[in-house]
Parts: sequence; C-alpha cells; structure tokens
Amino acid sequence: MVDGDVPERMQAAAFDEFGGPEVITLRKLPIPQVADDEILVKVLSAGVGVWDAYERQGVLVPEGSTLPIVPGSDGAGTVIAAGKKVTDLVVGDLVYVSATARPKGGFYAEYAAVKAEYAAKLPEGVPAEHAGAMSTDALTALAGLDTISLSTGDWLLIFGASGGQGHLAVQLAKRQGLNVIAVASGADGVALVTRLGADVSLDGHGDMTDVLARIRDAAPAGVPAILAMAAGETLDRLTEALVDGGVVAFAHGVRPEPSERPGVVVRAYDGVANPRQLQRLNELIEAGPFVVHVAEKFPLGKVREAHKRLQTSYPGKLLLTVG
Repeated sequence: MVDGDVPERMQAAAFDEFGGPEVITLRKLPIPQVADDEILVKVLSAGVGVWDAYERQGVLVPEGSTLPIVPGSDGAGTVIAAGKKVTDLVVGDLVYVSATARPKGGFYAEYAAVKAEYAAKLPEGVPAEHAGAMSTDALTALAGLDTISLSTGDWLLIFGASGGQGHLAVQLAKRQGLNVIAVASGADGVALVTRLGADVSLDGHGDMTDVLARIRDAAPAGVPAILAMAAGETLDRLTEALVDGGVVAFAHGVRPEPSERPGVVVRAYDGVANPRQLQRLNELIEAGPFVVHVAEKFPLGKVREAHKRLQTSYPGKLLLTVG
C-alpha cells in the first residue's frame, strides 16, 4: 500500500564527512524506496541522542550506510507506504520507531524507510510529537529491567534517573511493582523523578555520605540492583548501598564502564527493537499516565544547535520537530 501523495525528494539533515556538529547541513535528498518488509514514515519528530553524535563522529555508523548519511535512530510519524510483507501496520497508522539498523537513512528527515519490525503503533497517552524522543531510551530501559530481573516489592536504585533513559526507567520500574530510589542530577532532576513516582529522590550532586544514609534509611538491608545510566566516582560510592552480590547493570555506551569488584556483579545490556519488546513496552506505557520529558525542541533547521546542546546537562530528552 502506498499513499499517493509522496514527492520524489525531501528535506533532510545529513553529513558527507565525519566530525563535529558543523558537518550536518540541510539538503534535498531522494525519498528512500520501501522494500517488502519496510514502511515509509512521514516523520513528525525525531529524538536526539548521544548515539546520533557517535554516528556523526563515525563511531557508530549503521552497517550499509553510504554518504551522505541522514542520522536519527528515533522517530515518530505516520505510515504512508508499507511493503507487501508488512501485515501489522497500514497506511495511516501513527507509529514510533527505534532503528539502529537503517542503511537508507534515519529520522532527521521528512521521510524515513525502516523495517516494520522496528516500529509500533503509538500507545495511548503519549503525545505523537514526544514519542519521537522515546523509543530507543524506553527499549533500553526495559532491557535494563530485564537484565536485573527483580521481583515485585524489591528496591531498585537508578543512577542518572533524570536523563533520557533514566526518567523512563523510573516509570517502567514502578509499573513492574518495584520500589525506586532515583538518584538524579540537580534540583530540576530531583523534581522530575519525584513527579514521575520515585519512592526516594536524591541529588547525585549532593553530599554522598548524606545520600548513602538516606538510601540505607529506605532500604536498610541494602538494594539488590543499580541501573546505571552514568558512571564514575558517584556510581562507585553508590555501590556501597548494594547487598553482597548485588548487580550493577549498565547500557553499552556508558563511560567509563563500571568495573567488577568483590561482592558486585556487573552486567551490560542493549535495548532490543522487535515486535515482542515493543508490545511489552506499549502494555507497560498504557498501564497509566506516562511522561516523555522533552527538555528542549529544535526545528530541523537548528540540528547543529541540538547537537551542541547534547554536550550539556539537561533532564529528559532533546527533540527535533520535523513535520
């Protein structure tokens, strides 16, 4: 199926060489063709993540990509064409997508062609525009929760809880019946995670002796696991709150990687985009009010400014508005 009103070319933000934000420019490019297992999405918005900067720098380039490269793993929009093997999505569906594998280009464009298995219908309760910033971080947070595999009523400490992945992990963990200690960044971050339902909200920039004391007050027997969206000295101190044999789980890409030490198990994980995980994610999201916190929105023409903002601190996610 194809929507009849599809132009031949589109506006896109792309780069012809690897480097800093200055290499990304707006240009007119051909709209990608759709294979039998793909959908063509008219993009409404695209998330801006650190992985996009890595792609721009030539570190994480999707296999099969050719210059000029259109970055953007996360996006949301409307299906306007579907290959003949696509059975669960149709023209007109509002979808969100997480596509790290996308040789035909990403979501920093008016249109994007991706495998249908990386897309899901927009869940109830999430604004379509904000969904563009959700997918990869939400799927990664869900993978982190799967990695630690806690039981209802267990305590979980989330470090970096006010960031893109962290603030979604807080909400998903609460939906799984966990008690959440959220260590956030600054007063704004603490306010955000408190609003999202964290049982204990702490400022990771505060005095660590006081932070650890408050964690022990909440969970005197210790916490069985830490989801680490950041690393460094603060995380090293937070591991003092773990039970013996407790787990530190971190997403690949966190630097420096947490290190093994006596009594601490370290596990790495990656988000996975497939129909089963997307269905699970949608079911959790639709269990109650769900917030994708957008710190700042940029039009597509301000993509360089968005990538510069990536290098600073902010709660939640950055978003490019396209459609």
